[in-house]
Amino acid sequence: MAENPHSDPSATEPKADEHIAQHHHPDWKTYVKVGAVLTAITIWEVWAYYIPSVVASRIFVPMLLTLSAVKFATVVMFYMHLKYDHRLFRVLFTGPLLIAALTLISLLFLFGQLVARFGR
Repeated sequence: MAENPHSDPSATEPKADEHIAQHHHPDWKTYVKVGAVLTAITIWEVWAYYIPSVVASRIFVPMLLTLSAVKFATVVMFYMHLKYDHRLFRVLFTGPLLIAALTLISLLFLFGQLVARFGR
């Protein structure tokens, strides 16, 4: 008597090897590109710190916060492989970062207005 392949429940389930093969991970070239972008952002941050007119401007702190947030998100997405994981994990990492960034920007705006209104 010939066996029916449809009667075997394990025949329809993907095997562990197939599941691993479907999961895409970046190659080394991607990591080199990401590292180059992170290096460029760091150079930009350090460069901005050594320009007195940039440090004295109102955009200095928000610019550094934004660049730091971009670097944080890039490291989390690529080096922690979060980009290739379930979307829920991305939300759990980037959601609190967005809330913290908006809170800090709001506080900077609030205290910036207070300083402008009451003098230094």
